Order: sequence, then C-alpha cells, then structure tokens
Amino acid sequence: MGDDSEWLKLPVDQKCEHKLWKARLSGYEEALKIFQKIKDEKNPEWSKYLGLIKKFVTDSNAVVQLKGLEAALVYVENAHVAGKTTGEVVSGVVSKVFNQPKAKAKELGIEICLMYIEIEKGESVQEELLKGLDNKNPKIIVACTETLRKALSEFGSKIILLKPIIKVLPKLFESRDKAVRDEAKLIAVEIYRWIRDALRHPLQNINSVQLKELEEEWVKLPTGAPKPSRFLRSQQELEAKLEQQQSAGDAEGGGDDGDEVPQIDAYELLEAVEILSKLPKDFYDKIEAKKWQERKEALEAVEVLVKKPKLEAGDYADLVKALKKVVGKDTNVMLVALAAKCLTGLAVGLRKKFGQYAGHVVPTILEKFKEKKPQVVQALQEAIDAIFLTTTLQNISEDVLAVMDNKNPTIKQQTSLFIARSFRHCTASTLPKSLLKPFCAALLKHINDSAPEVRDAAFEALGTALKVVGEKAVNPFLADVDKLKLDKIKECSEKVELVHGKKTGSAAEKKDCKPAPGRAAPSGAAGDKDTKDVSVPKPGPVKKAPTTKAGGPPKKGKATAPGGSTNAGTKTKKGLETKETVEPELSIEVCEEKASAVLPPTCIQLLDSSNWKERLACMEEFQKAVELMERTEMPCQALVRMLAKKPGWKETNFQVMQMKLHIVALIAQKGNFSKTCAQVVLDGLVDKIGDVKCGNNAKEAMTAIAEACMLPWTAEQVMSMAFSQKNPKNQSETLNWLSNAIKEFGFSGLNVKAFISNVKTALAATNPAVRTSAITLLGVMYLYVGPSLRMFFEDEKPALLSQIDAEFEKMQGQSPPTPTRGISKHSTSGTDEGEEGEEPDDGGNDVVDLLPRIEISDKITSELVSKIGDKNWKIRKEGLDEVAGIINEAKFIQPNIGELPTALKGRLNDSNKILVQQTLTILQQLAVAMGPNIKQHVKNLGIPVITVLGDSKNNVRAAALATVNAWAEQTGMKEWLEGEDLSEELKKENPFLRQELLGWLAEKLPTLRSTPTDLILCVPHLYSCLEDRNGDVRKKAQDALPFFMMHLGYEKMAKATGKLKPTSKDQVLSMLEKAKANMPSKPAAPAKTMSKPVGGSAPTKFQPTPAPVEDSVSSTLEAKPDLKKAKAPGVSSKAKSAQGKKVPSKTTLKEDDDKSGPIFIVVPNGKEQRMRDEKGLKVLKWNFTTPRDEYIEQLKTQMSSCVAKWLQDEMFHSDFQHHNKALAVMVDHLESEKEGVIGCLDLILKWLTLRFFDTNTSVLMKALEYLKLLFTLLSEEEYHLTENEASSFIPYLILKVGEPKDVIRKDVRAILNRMCLVYPASKMFPFIMEGTKSKNSKQRAECLEELGCLVESYGMNVCQPTPGKALKEIAIHIGDRDNAVRNAALNTIVTVYNVHGDQVFKLIGNLSEKDMSMLEERIKRSAKRPSSVPVKQAEEKPQRTQNINSNANMLRKGPAEDMSSKLNQARSMSGHPEAAQQMVRREFQLDLDEIENDNGTVRCEMPELVQHKLDDIFEPVLIPEPKIRSVSPHFDDMHSNTASTINFIISQVASGDISTSIQALTQIDEVLRQEDKAEAMSGHIDQFLIATFMQLRLIYSTHMADEKLDKDEIIKLYSCIIGNMISLFQIESLAREASTGVLKDLMHGLITLMLDSRIEDLEEGQQVIRSVNLLVVKVLEKSDQTNILSALLVLLQDSLLATATSPKFSELVMKCLWRMVRLLPDTINSINLDRILLDIHIFMKVFPKEKLKQCKSEFPIRTLKTLLHTLCKLKGPKILDHLTMIDNKNESELEAHLCRMMKHSMDQTGSKSEKETEKGASRIDEKSSKAKVNDFLAEIFKKIGSKENTKEGLAELYEYKKKYSDADIEPFLKNSSQFFQSYVERGLRVIEMEREGKGRIPSSTGISPQMEVTCVPTPTSTVSSIGNTNGEEVGPSVYLERLKILRQRCGLDNTKQDDRPPLTSLLSKPAIPPVASSTDMLHSKLSQLRESREQHQHSELDSNQTHSAGTLTSSSSTANIDDLKKRLERIKSSRK
Repeated sequence: MGDDSEWLKLPVDQKCEHKLWKARLSGYEEALKIFQKIKDEKNPEWSKYLGLIKKFVTDSNAVVQLKGLEAALVYVENAHVAGKTTGEVVSGVVSKVFNQPKAKAKELGIEICLMYIEIEKGESVQEELLKGLDNKNPKIIVACTETLRKALSEFGSKIILLKPIIKVLPKLFESRDKAVRDEAKLIAVEIYRWIRDALRHPLQNINSVQLKELEEEWVKLPTGAPKPSRFLRSQQELEAKLEQQQSAGDAEGGGDDGDEVPQIDAYELLEAVEILSKLPKDFYDKIEAKKWQERKEALEAVEVLVKKPKLEAGDYADLVKALKKVVGKDTNVMLVALAAKCLTGLAVGLRKKFGQYAGHVVPTILEKFKEKKPQVVQALQEAIDAIFLTTTLQNISEDVLAVMDNKNPTIKQQTSLFIARSFRHCTASTLPKSLLKPFCAALLKHINDSAPEVRDAAFEALGTALKVVGEKAVNPFLADVDKLKLDKIKECSEKVELVHGKKTGSAAEKKDCKPAPGRAAPSGAAGDKDTKDVSVPKPGPVKKAPTTKAGGPPKKGKATAPGGSTNAGTKTKKGLETKETVEPELSIEVCEEKASAVLPPTCIQLLDSSNWKERLACMEEFQKAVELMERTEMPCQALVRMLAKKPGWKETNFQVMQMKLHIVALIAQKGNFSKTCAQVVLDGLVDKIGDVKCGNNAKEAMTAIAEACMLPWTAEQVMSMAFSQKNPKNQSETLNWLSNAIKEFGFSGLNVKAFISNVKTALAATNPAVRTSAITLLGVMYLYVGPSLRMFFEDEKPALLSQIDAEFEKMQGQSPPTPTRGISKHSTSGTDEGEEGEEPDDGGNDVVDLLPRIEISDKITSELVSKIGDKNWKIRKEGLDEVAGIINEAKFIQPNIGELPTALKGRLNDSNKILVQQTLTILQQLAVAMGPNIKQHVKNLGIPVITVLGDSKNNVRAAALATVNAWAEQTGMKEWLEGEDLSEELKKENPFLRQELLGWLAEKLPTLRSTPTDLILCVPHLYSCLEDRNGDVRKKAQDALPFFMMHLGYEKMAKATGKLKPTSKDQVLSMLEKAKANMPSKPAAPAKTMSKPVGGSAPTKFQPTPAPVEDSVSSTLEAKPDLKKAKAPGVSSKAKSAQGKKVPSKTTLKEDDDKSGPIFIVVPNGKEQRMRDEKGLKVLKWNFTTPRDEYIEQLKTQMSSCVAKWLQDEMFHSDFQHHNKALAVMVDHLESEKEGVIGCLDLILKWLTLRFFDTNTSVLMKALEYLKLLFTLLSEEEYHLTENEASSFIPYLILKVGEPKDVIRKDVRAILNRMCLVYPASKMFPFIMEGTKSKNSKQRAECLEELGCLVESYGMNVCQPTPGKALKEIAIHIGDRDNAVRNAALNTIVTVYNVHGDQVFKLIGNLSEKDMSMLEERIKRSAKRPSSVPVKQAEEKPQRTQNINSNANMLRKGPAEDMSSKLNQARSMSGHPEAAQQMVRREFQLDLDEIENDNGTVRCEMPELVQHKLDDIFEPVLIPEPKIRSVSPHFDDMHSNTASTINFIISQVASGDISTSIQALTQIDEVLRQEDKAEAMSGHIDQFLIATFMQLRLIYSTHMADEKLDKDEIIKLYSCIIGNMISLFQIESLAREASTGVLKDLMHGLITLMLDSRIEDLEEGQQVIRSVNLLVVKVLEKSDQTNILSALLVLLQDSLLATATSPKFSELVMKCLWRMVRLLPDTINSINLDRILLDIHIFMKVFPKEKLKQCKSEFPIRTLKTLLHTLCKLKGPKILDHLTMIDNKNESELEAHLCRMMKHSMDQTGSKSEKETEKGASRIDEKSSKAKVNDFLAEIFKKIGSKENTKEGLAELYEYKKKYSDADIEPFLKNSSQFFQSYVERGLRVIEMEREGKGRIPSSTGISPQMEVTCVPTPTSTVSSIGNTNGEEVGPSVYLERLKILRQRCGLDNTKQDDRPPLTSLLSKPAIPPVASSTDMLHSKLSQLRESREQHQHSELDSNQTHSAGTLTSSSSTANIDDLKKRLERIKSSRK
C-alpha cells in the first residue's frame, strides 16, 4: 500500500526513472505535457531531461515505452539541447524500439530519427542506422533500412550521404530474410531516383533476378529531378520560398532547385583498384621488344587493367613514359591506337591524379595526329579528351600552342578541333583573357589557312570561345577579321552545345544572369568581376546589373554588368578604337577649311603673323573658341594642324608657345582626340618638354593626350621620339613625365620591353640628369612590376646597379598609388582587365610575360640527363652544375625543358644531402627563370619538393621551404591545392613534413580569396595531426585550423569529424569551436580603380579587419568620388580611412567620452545570484577542456550587467591586441575600483581563464601580471575566495604552470603563492594534486614542487584528503620517466621527511626497490633533522608565513575564515595536557582528518572545537551553559583519546620491528576479546586490516628472506596476526565494516601465505597454514557478503591477468568463490546484487568467453557459470532488474548470458507474490496469523523500549518489516512520543546500513538521525531524556562529539547526501558502499558514549522518578536538538 502512493509525490524527472512501471508511465505522460507547454527552445527545463531521454525510448515495459517515445519525439522537436542526445537515443531506438512487435513503436522510432535529422544531426543518425544494419535481428535491419529510405526520400541526397548506404546495399540483397531483401529493393529504387545511373555500377554484381526486378522498377520512376519534401531547420525558409514559388507557378524557381540535385558522381561511389603491382613482370622489357607481337601483348595486358573504372593513386610515371614512347615512336599504327586506349583508361581511372603526367603526353599525342587512319585518330582523340579532363587548359596551353604552328594540316585541324572541344568544358572564369588571347591569335592564323578543313576547325574553335565567354571578351581579338569570316564564327557559335550551362540565349545574357548575382554573395562587393573595377562612373548600373536579364540588347547589358561602360553607354572598346585608329590624315587644305568653319577668321589669318603680340592675341581667341566648342563639333585634327602651321613648334615667343601648348591640352581633353591628331603634335611637345618656361605646359598637353589616346601608346611614341634626338634635357624630362604619368594612370598595358631598351640607353647616357631620371622611372616601375624588374639590369656596371638597388630599396614595402586618370573615358579597357584571372598580381605577371624567353630544351640532352642520374655522386653533381649554368645563362626560359623535370625529381631523394640542397637551389632558379609558366610543373616537381620538407636535416628542410615559397610566388596557390597530392603528403606520418607543411599552409591560406574544393581532402589528415604524438605537429595543426575553416566553413569541417573515433571527435570539435572564435575573415576582393596590381594594396591599407559587409560599402563609397576627377584622390582616401576607422572599434566620439566612468559596476548580490544559478544548473558550470562558444557567450551575457560596454567589447574582441588593451585598462582601475573588482571577481577570473587558452604570449604575460596585482589587492582587502571562484579558476591556472617559457611558469608560481593568502592552502592542495596527473611533464614537476612548498610552509595538515593518500600519490611520481618530475617528487617527500621524520616511510606505502633507494639516498643528502613543527622559512616564503601570522586579524571575518592552520597549531602544540603522553602523530587520526580537515566546500572549519568553544563558530546562537556537571572529568579525556590511542596502536602493527608489532597486536587482541570493549574498534577496521596485510607483506618479502632473524619470531608474529584476525572476524558487526578493497588485499595476503613454500619447511608451519585456512573461512562467512564476493571477483580477475602469479593462486581464489556460492542461499538477501553483477560484467568484459576458454584450466569459466547459475536460481527473472549499474548493457555479454540461463532453468510455477515473500530469509515465522502478528509486534516494541534489548528489538523489527513490507506498525507507534518514533525510524535505518552496506545516509530536514548518539529512549517509550537517565546534563564534550557527527552527516566529509527517502524505500534500495563508510564512525562514537554512560551512572531511579526527570529535561533536550538543527541548516545554507 505504502509503496504505491509514495511515487506520486516525486518530481516528474524522478518518476521517469522510477523502478515501478506505473510511476514511469505517469512520469512520461507528465513530461509530455510539460514539453508541449514549453515554448522557448532554450528553456533550462529541457536540460533536466538530457540524461533521461535515452531511458524514455529504451524502457523495458512496452506500454510505457510507447508513451516515452511520444515524449521523446516532442523533446527532440522542441529542445535546443536535444542534439546532444543524438547518438545514445538513436542507438537506443535501433536496439530497443525497432525490434518491438508494435507497429506504433516502430513508427515513433522512425519519426524520432527523422526529427534528429531535421535538427541538423543527420550524420550521427545515419551512423547509428548503418550500425543497425549489422544487427543480427532482421526486424532491426528492416526498420533501419526503412528509416534511411524515408530520410532520403524526405531530405534528399544532399543531407543523407549515399556512398555509405550504397556500400552496404549488396549485402542487404544477399540477406536470407525476405523482408530485408524487399526493403533493400525499395531503398535501391529511392536512391536511383536521386542519382540515376550512378547506381548501376555498384549494383552490377547482385543476383540477376533482383537486378532485373530493379530495372523494371527504375523504368517506372518519373524522369523529373526529385526535390526534398522536408528541410533542415536552417533551410526552413527555403521551404517556405519553395511553396511560394509553387503557388505562383514560377517555372524558373523550380528550375533552380532542379539544378542542385544530381550532384553524385558514380566515380565517387566506386572502390579504387590498385593495378601497378598487377602489371606483367616483364612488361617494361616486352614494351621495348623488337617483335611487334610482344609489344602488343604487353599493351593488351595493360589495356585489361586500365579498364577498371577507378584506379588507386600511385607512381604511374614509368608506365606513362612507356605508353608515350609507343604513341610517339612506334611504327605500327595498331599499337599506337592501343597505347592511346591505355592512356585513355589511365586518365579516366585516375582523373585529377593523372594531371601531373598530362604535360608529357599532350604534345606527343597532338603530333601523332599526322596519322590518317580513322581508328588511330579516334583513339588519339579519345585519349587527349580524357587527358584534358584531368588537367586544366592553362597547364597544357603552352604545348597546344606550340603544335599550332606545325606545317601538317591534319595536325592543325585536329588541334583546333581539340581546342574547340576543350573550350566546351570551360566557363567564362576558367577561360580568362590571358588564356584566350594566345589561342585566338593562333586560331586567327588558321582561319586564313589554305586547307579548308583547318579553316573549318578554327572557325568551330573560335565559335565555341565566343559562346563560352561572350562577344565582348572575344571581339577585341577579332578586330581585323572581315565580316564574312566574322559571320561564319557567329554561325558556328550558335550551333555549339556547351557541357556547362545553357544551350540557348546569347552569351551576354548567360553571363549577366549568372556571375553577377551568384558571386555577389561571397565576395561582399558586387562579385569578383565588379570589384576589380570599382570606379564605375555612376553606381547605378552596378546595382541594376542583375536585373537586366534579357531585356535590353546584349551589348548594353553586358557592358553594365561588370560595371564600367563608356560615357556613351553602348560604345564598346572596339567601336572606339576602330574609329580612332582609322581617322585618316587630312590634307592641309581640308584642315584649313574645317578650322575656318569653327574659328574666327582673324584668328586663322594671324596665325603666322610676324608680330608676336598678334600671334598671342590670335592664340587667345583660338583658346576661347575651343573652350566654347561642343565635343561633337570639334575638328580636332584640323585644329592641331592649324597650331602646327608655321611657325608651328618653332615658335620663338614663350608666351605664345605656352598658349599653344595649353590649347593642345584643351583640345585633347574636350574633343574626340585621335592618335592621328596626337602624331601631329607629339614631336613638337617632346621638343619643348625640356624648355624651362614651356616644359610644364608641354607635360600637361602630353598628359591630356595620354588620357585621350591611352598612356601605353602615348608613352611608346614619346619615348621613341625623345631618344631619337640628342637633347639630354628633353630625355630626362620625358623620363620624369613618364614616371609621373605611370603613377597617375597606373601600369596596365604598358610595353615594358620597349621601355627597358630605352631605359638602358638612358642609363648609359653621359648626362647624369638622364641617368637619375631613368633610375627614378625604374623605381616607379618597381612598384608595379616587383623584384623581377632587376633581372633586366643584372649586367649593368656594379656602381649603377647599386644605385638601382638603392632606389628599389626605397620603394620596398610601398604600395602603388591609386590611379586617378585614364579611367573615365576608357573604362572599357579597365573592364577587360577586370575580366582577367583572379590573381591580383596579374600586372606583374604581364611584365614577366613580356620578357624575351629562351628555349633551353635543346641543351637538356640525354647525356646531361643520364649524368644527373649517374651512380657516382660526383658525376651527378657535375650534371647539376651544368643545369644551373644553363639556367643562369638563359635568365628567362621557355616552359619546355624536356626530360629535366624527371631527372631533377630523382635527385630530390638523393642519398647525398648536398645534392638534394643543390637540386633545391636549381628549382628556385628555375621558378624565377620560367616565371608563371612553372605552373605546369607543380604536380611533377613541386609536390616532390614538399616531400623533402620531411627531411630530418634542418637545413635541407629550410631549403625546401624556400623553394616551395619561390614556386608559389610564381604559380599562386591554386595549382598546389588542386588534386589529392597535398593531402597525400599530409597523410604521411612524418612529423617534420607535417609541421613544415602545416606551417606553410597556415602562412599561405589566409592570403587567398578562394581555394579549390580539393582543400577538404586535407582535413582528415589535419585532424590526425591535431592528435599527433609530436607536440610541434599538434601546435602547427592548431594554428592552421582557423585558416582551413576560413575557406571551408565550420559546417564542412565539423562534418568531416564524423569519421573520427568518439574521443577524438569530441577533442577535435572543441578545437573547432575555439578556432571558430579565432577564424579570420577572407581577404577582401581588391577594389580595383585601375589596373590590377594596385587593387591588391589599396583596400587592404585602410581596412585592418576586412569583412565582406563593409566591402560592398567601400566599393560604392569609392565609386562616387570619381565623378569629380579633381577631388578624387582626396575624397576617396578620406572615405576609406573613415571606413577603416569605423570597423575595429565601432565607437563614435560620443562613446569615447563614456570611457571616463567606472569599468566595473557594483550589482548588489550579483555574485551570489550567479552562484545560485550555477548551482541550480540554470547556467553551464565553468568546466571544460577547451572553452566552447556557449561558455564565452554565457560569460558575455553575465558580464553585460556589470562591466562597461566598451570594455566588454575589448575583452571579447577577436583580435588579441584588444585583449591587451582591456588588461591595461583593468590594471589602471584596479586600485580605484576595489569594490567593483571584488563584486565581479568571479567573472574576471573566468575571463582570465579564457585568456589562458589563447596562443598569444603577450596576452598571457599581461594576464599573469594583472593576476599578481589582483591577488595582492585581495589579500590586502582580506578577501577570501569563494569555492565557486576557486574551482572555476585554479585548475586553469595550474595548466599554465606547465608552460615551456620559464618566465610564465615563474609568474604562475608567484600567483599560486599569493593565492594562499586568500584561499586556504589545504583547499589549494587537491587542485595542485590534480595538476600532477597532467600529461605535461613540466606541469607535473612544477605542481609537485608547489606541493612541497605547501607542506614546508603549512605542515602536514595541508595534505588532503589524508597525508597517507596524498603522499602515496606523490610517491608514484618517483618512478616517472621525466627526470625533473622524479626530482620534484623526491624533493617534496624529503620536505615532508624534514617536517615529519621516519613516519614518512609508513605513509608512502610500498615503493619499488629502485624508487626507495633513490628516496633514501636523497634523504641522506638532505641530512636535515626532522622537527615536529613545520619550519617557517621566512626568507623563502614571506607571503605564506604571513598567512599564519595574519590569522589573528583575519578572525574578524567570522565564519567565512579558514582556520585550518590555526586549528592545526592548536592541535599540534596544546592538545590536552592530561593526554600529553598520548600525543599521537596526526596522520593516524583518520577520523579527525576526514571530519575536520576535509576539503568539502564548507567554509567554517570550526577550529576551536578542541577547546569546546562553539560560540566562535555560530556567533548569534549561544549554547545553554551546562547546569550540573556530575560526570567525572576523565570522561572527556578518555573519550576524546580512545580513537587516537587505537590509531596509534594500529600504526604500530605495520612496524618493521617484530616485537613492536607483536606488542601492538596483543593490545588489540585484548580489546577484541572483551565484548564490551570490542565496539571501540568500530571505525578502525579497515585501518587495522591494512596495517595487518602490510605486515604480512613485510614478513613475506623481508623477514622471511632475512637469514639473521629467528624463524620462531616470525611464527609468533604470524600466530598473533592470525589470532587477532580470527577474533575480529568472529565479531560480525566489526567484520562487516571491512571494505571491498581492503578485503581484496587481505585475501591476497592470506592466499599468498598459504602458498608460501618456505613456511611449510618450518616446524610449526603446517599449524600456521591450518590456522590461515580457518581464518579464510571466517572471513568468507562473517564479512559483508557483497564486499567479500566483489573482492574475490576482482582478485580472480587480477590473478588471471597477471602472468607472474601461480595457477595455484587462482585456484584457491576460485575455491573461495565456490564456498561463497554455497553460502548464497542464506546470504542472497543481504547482498547488493547490482554491484556483484557489475563486477561480473567487468570480469566478462576483461575475459570474454573466448578468452576464458583459452585458459589452461577450465575452472574459471565453470566458476563463473556456477556463480551466475546460482544467482539465477535464487532470484529468478528478477535478476535482470539488477543490471542498473552497468552503463552500456548492449556491450555486456552478461545480460545475454543471464537471459539464456533464464530460458533453461526458469521454472515458471511460483506466482509473483510467492517470490516476493521468499525475498528475506528471516527468523520470523512466515505464516503468522493476524493475532499472532500483533502479539509478536508488541513483544518487539517491548524489547526496543527496554534499555538492554533495544538493539535486538530493532533488529527483529527490521527483519519483520523486510519480510512483510506491507505490515502496519503504525498502531504501535501512535501511542509513543514523536521522539521515540524517530528513534525507531533511525534505528531501522542504521541496521539497514549495516546489512546492506549502504554508504550514503541522506540527511533529512526532520530530526537528524544522528540523535541516536545520546537518545536511547527510556522504558516508558513516551519520553526520552538526553544524557543520563538520572536527569543530569552531560558536559560539552558530548555536544562536541555529536557536533562532529553532525558535521560529517551534513556533508562536511566527502560523501554527498540527498534528501531522506521514505523508510520503506530505504529498506529496499540497494546502494554501493564507498571504501570507508561513514556509518562506521557513527557506531564507534555510539558505543563509546554508551559505555561511558554506563560507567558514570550513579543510581537507578524508579520509573516514576524517571518519568518526572524525563519531563524536566525533555524540553531542554528538544531545545538543544532544535538548536543543533538550526545550526545544521545554517551550515547547509552557507554551503550553498
């Protein structure tokens, strides 16, 4: 009855865990209601159920499980935290729901899985479902397959990864179970819907019938592309959009989504095949054979191998070389075709991995097109097409273009056709202008070829190019093509069908619609293209671009899209240029005619007047007329010819000349000024440029002309004119003008070659001014061209070269200025530039492309190649020297270098490292000499250089890195990152290679705007580097992590962790979280206002934190100023700098002023509230290995209320420099804002822990500096850290004590030192102890040293939990592999020795001989005498000493103060005078340690207990003075010292001196033999047994081996030990106190003793062994049955694992186990089965059945089976309810084993109720009738009431209650007092504790169970008195004792308590006892008190007197109890 209603009162979450199914059902129902009500997904209520959701779905009761599943579904759908439960819940669903017969359960299970996928946990779900497919139960397989199918159908193939499913499909088709096969068929159909034919290949080997069925199903599927019907949370907006589109019937929207589905490539689903090893052994010989048949055989063998659709990567170089040779040289055309087929197979099977060989093969194939046979041509075409797909057009362009000039028309035709086919695969971005230009030039030659087929092929190729990139891009190259041919090209263009993109619509539309909107998103400005050309005259068109879809004419749309049209809107560059260049030269007559039409007649007449004034007047009129003319009306050529008319440029009057030049400038600016006009005037201008008076006007005019006719053309004209005349002044000024013009116009399009020859002439000039001007010009060019410019001048004289270098040096680091001219008119040219590749340094590359390159392939002879590969290293060196010479001589070379790459590649792994370095140097030269064309060698030469980064020699690695950088400078990063090569390198487990490569990537990746998708391939290897054994590799990997994430995004990176082991996954994910916080944004697309090179630097200069958003702003900002050219530079730079300023600090001036206020705001009770939140789990507990985002966010939120906003922005900024600023501010405000600092201390410390995880040293140093100041301030303020502050800070500070930098370690130690002033050393100790367990050896060593310092300063009392345990832990480190750690451990123990003397050896337990000898040696060396009081070494530890002395003034702080040091002083010095001779060493006072010096979180240490002054501790409450003191004073002393005495005696049992030991044993034996005294041993049993088996070990290892010792002594010692033990194990209550661990060691000792052959040889040896036998039986029978059974199981496991132990030992352990099995029927009810089954589970895990069967003996497996069988027999099916402690039952063999046994043995006759009754085998008769029962109970209560039999009565009542759990004892309790009732209740609980071995006694809010100490009720059972029955009060020592027990109960020791459960549940609930149970202590105190009470009782009064006396004192006793209750509550609340 009681049982049923109890659970109704429980909270919901506890009901959900209840063992009654009804309770759980109700719990799930209520939980479901709660879940449905909670609206906020982040509500903390969700977190309560985090751990329970798995139980919801795996409930053992089917009905309850259904409800649980419903609740779980709602939880997953609505809870923010649900994602954390994915793995366990889905695995629970798979194993426990999918096998249910109920369809509803399965449906809910599937729904839950799908819901997890919806909340973005698809990967985990899929992983669990795929695991489920391996289950043996077909039901589960079917359900998992069905779930996967539904998920795929609803979410689509983007979310559900198909590859792993397809892998297991064939296995499902082979299943024996039809349901599985059917389900497999359904999922195959579903997969086919998504990927179509890609599925055919993986399923080709399944049963043909099944395949046929599938084919039939596939045919029925609709052809339209499938669309997902359900979306992830993050995509749900998309879903809404989709619905809108469908309702609007928008076809385009549908089309868009259709695009994204078929993205699965069949190739990806295939397994790669390794073929190199399968090549015929003699292949390479046969392929060279003379007979063509043999060569054919060899090729056929290869052909068969390469047919495999996917080949494994490997070194195919030799194979490719052989095939290439056949293609190129073989005379038999059949074999050529066959070899071409093999190459096709290789290229198709290897894909991108074949790319590195493409360069070798392409020229050979193209040249072989001279063959006419169709089958050969076809094979070659297939081969070259397949090869093209493995590489890029860029990489093979050189080879293709070289073949274009071939004389053979077939080769020309086929090459053009190949180009056409290749273009089809390109897009506008992969076919940039730089690539298109050379191809168009070559194809244009072909369209004029004599052979029609060549012409047609060229037309097709050009048509394809036109289709791909659009007319605008191609038109400039087709300027000279006549209309007929142009039409032909356009016609071809219309027929072309592209591989990518659309087949209809003009190219302009295609481009317009695609790149602009598509790319706007990533680059932030309007797409890559737009950004290159920011200076659009009006920002309008940029915005409109995406909207002009197919509306306007293509040209117009096209012009606006990239942003930048001409002034005349639709004019294209072509239009402009043709008009300008074609302007014919007019005759002078025509000019005069045109001029007279626009100029005043006088003007023309006076032009050649001889009077200069008239000429001047004429010029003035001329100027006015020009100023008023419209652009369209102005006849520019006529006007300038008039100006040039005699006297023309020979004008002698400077004023007239100045006017003339000014007019030329005006005409150039205002009219349509053509190159023809320019040629009329330029000569004159150059002539006047050196003139002092007119020079400036001439320059202005030139600039205007340059603006009209483009600088490149003008500059070329001007330079050639200047250097064709002799005037040095003109030459130097021309050079100066050009320097200036380049700065104003930018560098694009300038002909460097022409300049350089002129500059060289200038440098050789005799006039120094000319040389200086030339050098200045070079300086300006250097800004744009870069270091490669110097190469042109290396052969100049050294003096001159040094001047040039000095000029370059000046320019270094400067960025080219933003161009301000030459943009507005001809921005189309800018547009063209903008369309070139993505590299910002194209300008530089253009320059390099202009260099005259030399062909060196003819110098790379086969002799040279064989020299490089010679066996003799000297000859190899000669070869390399030659190569270096060739490259040096050539300076700039063409990309074709013959066989050199393979030869050099071989030298990169030369055994001679000097040659490796030389090769690297050559490769660096090669990169510089070849320039960007080196790209094509990246795969075959660049990647092998990366391999060299793994070299063990430092200098070789450095050279390799320099080489890689030199290459990357030329090639850009794209080539390196494409393909799998880089990931393959990273995969190699070479620590050098990994750290160098990761370092290199970390340097390069941040500079890239985009990376190839192949970068993702490196990620798995990056993750393995994060966990590499090598610390440097881990460090580099962590550094590179944010940059990978910057390009790939967090999602992709997190997804890639899916394949890691769970432990690794968690670690990596936490690192990813951290990296996410530090992730830099991608570099902004350079905002180009002119030519490319500038773009790179201009924006970055002003944007310290480039973010995409502000990019778009800046581009529009910068676009506007260009409308007004004059202002442009000023405005734009201002705009930019304002922009730049705004980004990082986000503060306006107004906010800056706010910085004056306080930085920390004092919030009343803020800190307390935060602690309550943390305790109530409303916020996350500050506990992590690396801080995740949610912690940082939480801290931010908490800080927002109490930290100034601007400071918080600095504190949480992504840039470390802001953290430094924040710390500086905090240091400044430390003194002035003490209260604020203390109020926010917890937050400040938490923020500083985050800084400990930063990698930046400067921040760390600054943080430590601040901490030192902070803790100094706190100690001055006498502040004491709260537990919360300490636990969320100290562990992280201790991490830093292991930093590699000395200075940091020093600082951390100094801080730890200061912390002892604000936080008790005894509480610091456990934290530092934890630090000694670190993997970091420096940290271990430093922590150990710190422990030593603590002990030295504060004595042994700081050692927690006890000195023994602490020292044992420290002693472990003496055997550490790190020398520093060993030394630190030894020094610490020596320190303890100096404080504590020889006791140390007992405390540290058994050490190995080696460790012990090291310790002894060290102690000898230290040679200090032990002293009992800690020595204060003032000079070393001033702060620490201060702590002890400052206790006096700290007392003011009241209870918050830690007084451990004071207490210890008091204890060690004063003690009790009477007990002085009994002074015992502290470490054996175990109970005192545990109670008073525990490291729980209570701050009141109550140091004065010894003096019985409770007032100090509880200030307001006063204890009533004792009125009568009738007890003899000895009572106190005797009582307080019993424990100490026993401790002391026990400590002597383990003594190395036999006589001391025997003496101690005799004393203990005396105590044990007297029944009344034996009770005093309670609480010391474990301690005694430990001492005993330590003595047994000592005898076994030392005494027995000692020849000098008399063996009789040893026998005597043995008999004492055994006698003692037998006495002990006869007293059942004491025997039961022995804990599992101790019993295990004891049994080990006893069995070892029984097997000791040396004893048998002694006289009385047999007698000893017999006694041991007897003792073992006693131990088995009397000790706590759970503990001993558990101990034996562990012992058996250990003995079977240890190879050293004899089989006899295991056998004896098993005999003991059999004995226990025989006892089981009687003891089964007192055993905690859950624990035993856990032990058996662990045993079976260590020894699975197979392993046990391999044992030599069959006993272990039989023992285990017998034990389990007996347990099953005794408990029946209920045994399965006792598996609660096993974490993962699925892993356990045990459950399955038990189930099998149940099937065999279970006899289902007994009904459930009978089984219940059998439960307790008790003394009470089972069938007592109701009447009997009442008498029986009355009898029991009588016993309880009598003083003598109270214990017996309680025991009987306990047995009775246990047997009849529903018996009603209420009537008997009703008549008694409240006090008696609670006494009974407590008594029952205590007995239950003893029986069940229960370790945790929950404290209660009612009268605490400890009152039993003094309250034994009087016989009347109605009242009870405290103290003596005669009504006298007992002295304070009783209170003291009670208080000790109270403290222990209220949680001041290490066991935790919950609220007290009801009595009934206590009796039935088993629990795990910890090794030392706290009840033991209670018993010992009890018995002592009873004893003393009986001793000091004066007289018995009759019952009346007793009654009245009782009433007298009961009020005061209850008052006392209430008093204590209040205090207890206060202690509890202070803990909170």
